[in-house]
Amino acid sequence: MQPSKTSVSRIFEIPKFYYFDCGNDFSGSLDDFSYKVFTGDELKALVWHGRLCSAKAEIEQEKAFPRTQEGFDEMIKWLEECYESSKK
Repeated sequence: MQPSKTSVSRIFEIPKFYYFDCGNDFSGSLDDFSYKVFTGDELKALVWHGRLCSAKAEIEQEKAFPRTQEGFDEMIKWLEECYESSKK
């Protein structure tokens, strides 16, 4: 399934930076790959495999990014790379 035309990711359904800049968190999954983005002074992305929520899952990777459009773009790229490397 392809993401919608409003998604910023070529893989995931993720809203534009404005959504996060307003202070919202976001989570999603594709197949058994799950991710969550927390918004604070920076953007913090977590990734894991499985259907458990982030509070109960074993987080496999996490990374913080500046809360800027550039940091957001870097985070999207990182999430896509994590997903693609998990499929190998």
